[in-house]
Amino acid sequence: MGKFRILPLIVLAALLAGACSTTRRLPEGEILYTGLKDVDINATEGEKFPDDVASELTGAVSVKPNNSLLGSAKIRYPFPLGLWVYNNWPNPPHGLKHKLFEWLSSEPVLVSDVRPEVRVHMLDDILDNNGYFSGTSSYELVQKKNKRKASILYKVNPGEPYLIDSIQLLPDTTHLYRLIDSVAKRSTWFKTGSCYSTDSLAALRVNIANAVRNHGYYFFRPEYIRYLADSIMNKGRIAMRLEVAENIHPWALDRFRTGEITTYIYRNKGGGTPDTVETRKGTLIRYMPSRLRDGLIPSCIAFREGRTFSVRQMNLTQSRLSRLGIFNNINISVAPDTTKIDERLLNVVIECTFDRPLEASIEANVSSKSNSYLGPGLVLGVTSRNLFGGGELLNVSLTGSYEWQTGKDRSSLFNSYEVGLKGTLAFPRLLAPRFIPRSRREINWTKLSLGIDVLNRPHYFRMSQFNAGISYDWQSSRYISNSFTLFKLSYTKLQNTTSVFDSIMGANPAIALSFQDQFIPQMSYGFTYDRKIGRNNTLNIQATVQQAGNIFWSIYELCGKKGEKNLFHTPFSQFVKGYAQVVYGRRLTGNIWLVNRVAAGAAHAYGNSSQVPYSEQFYAGGANSVRAFTVRSIGPGSYRAPADQVNGYFDQTGTFIFLANSELRFPILGPLEGAVFLDAGNVWTLRNEPSRPGGQLRGSTFLKDLATGTGVGLRFNISMLVIRGDLGIGIHAPYDTGKKGYYNMRSFGRSLAFHLAIGYPF
Repeated sequence: MGKFRILPLIVLAALLAGACSTTRRLPEGEILYTGLKDVDINATEGEKFPDDVASELTGAVSVKPNNSLLGSAKIRYPFPLGLWVYNNWPNPPHGLKHKLFEWLSSEPVLVSDVRPEVRVHMLDDILDNNGYFSGTSSYELVQKKNKRKASILYKVNPGEPYLIDSIQLLPDTTHLYRLIDSVAKRSTWFKTGSCYSTDSLAALRVNIANAVRNHGYYFFRPEYIRYLADSIMNKGRIAMRLEVAENIHPWALDRFRTGEITTYIYRNKGGGTPDTVETRKGTLIRYMPSRLRDGLIPSCIAFREGRTFSVRQMNLTQSRLSRLGIFNNINISVAPDTTKIDERLLNVVIECTFDRPLEASIEANVSSKSNSYLGPGLVLGVTSRNLFGGGELLNVSLTGSYEWQTGKDRSSLFNSYEVGLKGTLAFPRLLAPRFIPRSRREINWTKLSLGIDVLNRPHYFRMSQFNAGISYDWQSSRYISNSFTLFKLSYTKLQNTTSVFDSIMGANPAIALSFQDQFIPQMSYGFTYDRKIGRNNTLNIQATVQQAGNIFWSIYELCGKKGEKNLFHTPFSQFVKGYAQVVYGRRLTGNIWLVNRVAAGAAHAYGNSSQVPYSEQFYAGGANSVRAFTVRSIGPGSYRAPADQVNGYFDQTGTFIFLANSELRFPILGPLEGAVFLDAGNVWTLRNEPSRPGGQLRGSTFLKDLATGTGVGLRFNISMLVIRGDLGIGIHAPYDTGKKGYYNMRSFGRSLAFHLAIGYPF
């Protein structure tokens, strides 16, 4: 046992010794590179050096040293194990020791490998490309006690930038030249007084090429645009002239129209007999046998024979066909029509290959909840594509999860479960009246759904819910999307309850009414406005309005039915509910964004109901709300559940909600991002409920009732997936904690809440 106790000390001593012996095997005259010290930009007094140019300069010289922390060029972790192994272990030519050496060792990064003299030239080129023609760069080695180690400090003196003094556009002689000039005039950076930048000019080339290709000039390329710059005529200023290259291909100057359109539909397994059909969007050739409605493919083709050819139409056609979800390969090609010499026509060939008609999926997960329940979940799904030949998608999924209680108070295992079966049939078109405004640029959907869910909560209840509905999703413009649920009928039945649950409901009659067996016949409309305004602003507005029971209530009233009204001998719920949120993002500098959200919602029961169903009420706290508090742990208002009520989140809901969030998002290293946030919010009841004192919404106590918290977060942004971890720190709890003052948290440790989630909170 004594040997095992001393072993950690020996390892620690070896690591400490390694910190002083990481240069022993360096070649003569070489220096170990220990990282980027800094990039010192000495801008002219009174001039603000552009952040994007500063980031480009830093990126050009950011070389990772040994034992780099998360890929950083500046920060290293303290124990250079790889270097220590490289310098102190023997490396046999073969065998286990050789493999261990290759696995643990790291070859030293030398200053000569970084080549700082070459990187200085790179810095000068970046300065020139951004209009700092008089700028200079240099470097120096920063060494401490060990002269065989050094970091690198780069010094940049940019000088004053050269500004564009005058611009000469193309002559107004052809349609193409007028189109190019109009794009150039709309540019925000190609104008007098702006700083010269080759990157901006290259971006303008691309913008011009994209614009003219959408107006029939399909063979035009960015490299056909040239710029002539004169910096001699006026010192410190640049005279610009826009030109078209002399070696431009003749076809690039011609405006093309769409010729013949031919679409091939191939079977998934290949083969088949071709069947040719003439449609309003060209010739359709299907390889039979296959199931496909005649009008489906033409409805996705944006081209029009004889009209000006546009690359935008090509992209739109590709997008529509892809969103059908029934093809695994889509290819669109164009070629000039050589049979009609007197016309400039482009023939279009579209090739689509069917995907497999059936697809099965399985998804497993593990959930850990704030109420001390932990357990696995499983989702089994089957998707049938192109069910009726019109691009229909049928999805059937079976979900199941088990949870058991952890901690010293657990009383049984596997006593909490949830099982659900859901089927959705989606049609890629609106089965609705034509007068509904819709965008022809996008695929619009009609969805039919049917589902059943059984939920068992230990010590409390077992509940079943059935639902069926029909809904529409469509876009009315480029920035506006809509969702309309024409009809959704839900039936909730509380099957079994325990004495503990009954006692809680007995003490809270309002909550008990929200749990009663009932039908919920709903109709709802959702609106989303999502737009990026310029380069520095984003705006997202969402609003949802829904009502339940009004149509049924009106029918009963017309028939003379008074009092409580039932559907299949069961009461149906009647309420209205609305929710809206505004999210505004502002780029402060570089990739640093300040994102703010304000949200509010209200629900009111009337007529056939005295309470809004529990599933339709609001709650606060959690990963997307006030992150310093766990889910359903605050509200309504200043009410707090009794301390002896285990998992007493049943009454932590309300019929009014308000949230305000502000979050500063910034990059750290590569896909790792950081955030600092401030949250405030709570839920309230619109009616006075004696069983929940302090829960009613009142103007005099509104600000005091707002739970507030701050915190920090990390996000791992991998393409379309964002994994988020937020640590919330409570500032103010709306209920009585026994402490006075606005900061009334009982202790710092008890004010912390950690949330792990997918996606941004708003």
